[in-house]
Parts: sequence; C-alpha cells; structure tokens
Amino acid sequence: MQKPVYLDHHATTPLDSRVLEAMLPYLTGHFGNPASRSHSFGWAAEKAVERARARVAELAGASPREIVFTSGATESDNLALKGAWEAHRARGNHVVTVATEHRAVLDPVRCLERIGAEVTVLPVHPDGLLDLDRLRRAIRPETVLVSVMWANNETGVIQPVCEIGAMCRENRVLFHTDASQAFGKLPLRVAEAGIDLMSATAHKIYGPKGAGVLYIRRGVAVAPQIEGGGHERGFRSGTLNVLAIVGLGEAAAICANEMEGEAARTRVLRDRLLARIQAGLDGVRVNGSMANRLPGNLNLGFAGVIADALLTSLPDIALSTGSACSSASPESSHVLRALGLSEGEARSSVRFGLGRTTTEEEVEYVADRVIDAVRALRRARPAGSLAGSRRDGW
Repeated sequence: MQKPVYLDHHATTPLDSRVLEAMLPYLTGHFGNPASRSHSFGWAAEKAVERARARVAELAGASPREIVFTSGATESDNLALKGAWEAHRARGNHVVTVATEHRAVLDPVRCLERIGAEVTVLPVHPDGLLDLDRLRRAIRPETVLVSVMWANNETGVIQPVCEIGAMCRENRVLFHTDASQAFGKLPLRVAEAGIDLMSATAHKIYGPKGAGVLYIRRGVAVAPQIEGGGHERGFRSGTLNVLAIVGLGEAAAICANEMEGEAARTRVLRDRLLARIQAGLDGVRVNGSMANRLPGNLNLGFAGVIADALLTSLPDIALSTGSACSSASPESSHVLRALGLSEGEARSSVRFGLGRTTTEEEVEYVADRVIDAVRALRRARPAGSLAGSRRDGW
C-alpha cells in the first residue's frame, strides 16, 4: 500500500493511465489546431475532437451536436446560468436554485441578481434532499431557469433529477444541473430526465484538468459569455484544448464501460469504511441521506473533534472538510449548515471520497487511523469541552 492514501476523489481524481496513453500523441506529433481547415494537421485535430464529442455524448445520452467543450465545470455553469438568463430574459426574470449548490452555481446566480434577476434559493431537508412541493410552489410565470445539482460534492446526496426535470418541462422552465460529481458515476439519459443544460468536467472522471462540457439541448438558446471567433457553434469561442478534450473523451468511454461495476465496488468499500468507524467510535454522525448518495461518498461528523485538527493528525491520508473550491474560506461549510447543522457540528465533519484507485487495504488502514486519531483528540481536549457547544447537543 502506497502512502499517503488518497481519499479525496470528490476534489479531483488521478489521471487514468489509459487516458494518459490516449493523450500523449497530442502533446507531440498531433499538435494541430482543429480550427485549421486547410491542412492535415488541423483535420487530424478536428477528427480527434469530434470523436471525443461523440464519446461524451454517448455517456450523457445526448447528440454530439448538443455537446459544447469548455475549460471546466465552473465555466460550464457560468455559461449555462448567465447565458440562459440573458437569452430568455424577455420571457422572464426569475431563477430558482438550492442552498446546497456549489459556489460555481451560487456565485453566478448572485451575479445575475446584482444585474437585475430575481432569485429564489430553496432550502433542503435535513437529509439534504430538496422538497419537490416547495420547488413547485417556487416556480412562477416569470421563472426562466431552475438549477439543481445532480449529486452534491460534499455530502454526495443525489437529488431527484428526473422528477425535477418533469416539473420544469410541465411549467416550460429551463432545467440546468451541475453534474460534476455524478457524470460518469451514475446512469442518466439527459433527454429522458428532462434536462436542458448539464455541466460536467474531465478531472472528476479520471481525465485531465482543463476540459469541461456543457450539454445544451437542441433548440435551447444560450447567449455566449466568451466572444472571439465563433468556436463551438458560437457558444464558446477560443482555441480548443485538444489534448485535454481527447482525455475527456477517453475518460468518458471508460466510464461508459466500467461505471456499473465500479459503483458497486466503491459502494461496498464505502459501507465497510462506515461500519468500521462506527464500530470503533461513538459520537459519529452521517451527514446527508445514505439512501440517496453517491457510492463513493461519506461525510461524517465526529463529536468532540475539530475536523481541521483531525486532518492535521492524519498526514498520511488525503481527506477534506468540504469543497476544494472553498478550502480557503474561514467559514464552515454552507452545505452542511443548509442541512441544519450547527457551527460546531459543521466544523467537526470530514468528507471521505472513495474512487477507482481505492483498495480494501486502504479502507482498513484509514478506518483504523481515523479511530485512533479521534480517540487521541478526544482525550486531549479540556474536560467537558466539545467541538461545538453543549447547547448544540454535540
């Protein structure tokens, strides 16, 4: 077993060796610009991009012409939210989203609010699931867009995407989902689910950083946010990152073939990790629904322990306290607070992200190390103190 052990697959995933092999030729001999239509170098690059587009489309259940390449999920979210709102503003001015969304959705939505959009941010149940009746009541005649994350990046909670899509279709409202964590891990056909716009990224599915995708259902208008040449059918200008796009395509093809088996394997390992930790410690809380959860996700709270101190005491294990994109923030997780956790409970919580590279030996090792570290931290705390306060009941 190699150390440190990596259990932070929600932050990013290691590049699959098969993906690297597919990418390598595009670092050297196949260096052409796919927009160069007058010679073989450009033709070869364009062919590689279109092959990748077809592979991504197949995984999503979409048409290749509905796939737009971007630099990553954050750009895709911005293009979807700002572009759809701008393109449909004459029809309405209202946007609905959820308090547990990634900052790549919440921040662009707040940007829209500053320039005139009306925004409704819905709460969730304590298990992290959206109240569908509340969503139905939030949709009104001037609503143009609903954005709900497919699977949460911190808690792994999977939202009822198909039901949300049907509700939006019934009300003639566009539905966007940030699928960064679920794409390639859960089966979904975008058309059947009623999805109009879907964001995803390569580096969450064992592909390279720097390549993302936005699915735009045929016929949906989206105003471009990056101008300058009309690439990607005018939705997103700029020379394509061929190397990374090839990697994204290969990663998508691998997921299409291996997703079901990989999900079953990581679910077994995840459940084993939880059982071992719960058997060795009291005061362990699972944050979010276990029934509706990504197979490789655990988000656990440890009573009497500050999560940052726990991670510091485990230098040989890569874990996190939440989103990598918010790690510099002094505030506790907005996702966990939206589930109703107190400040102390949120600060006692750790995210475990299992993935393709996780082994049974690593799970056993991590469980034992976490149990020992939590016990040591609890022994070292001042008598009667807790991570939160007694009024928190934690």
